[in-house]
Amino acid sequence: MGRFRRRMYEDYSQEFSTDENFNAAYRKVKRIKGFYGHLRIYIIVNILIIVASVNGNFFSNGIMHSGLLDWQTYSTALFWGIGLLTHGLSVFGRDVFFSANWEQRKIEEYMKKESDKNKWE
Repeated sequence: MGRFRRRMYEDYSQEFSTDENFNAAYRKVKRIKGFYGHLRIYIIVNILIIVASVNGNFFSNGIMHSGLLDWQTYSTALFWGIGLLTHGLSVFGRDVFFSANWEQRKIEEYMKKESDKNKWE
């Protein structure tokens, strides 16, 4: 635990230790932070893999462009990306794009557009 978080947790532990909302929010923030750390490592490692495949024999043959067309270059990104996707779904839930109230908001939006369109007729 970092210094700031430890100090914050110690300062507010008596006040919020029995508050389930605080504990749930704290766990959720830790899970989101873990996902973004996972995403950051995914991006860095895959960039390094692509650069290494392009510059594989740089000193002897110059830049090899055939490395960009190899399956091995992108296989790690693909399979790790599937794992990253499942990690994101576990953190944010399946309703990332279509939340519980998305359908209701869209219906209201279309009804408002129709009423605005018919307003001037």
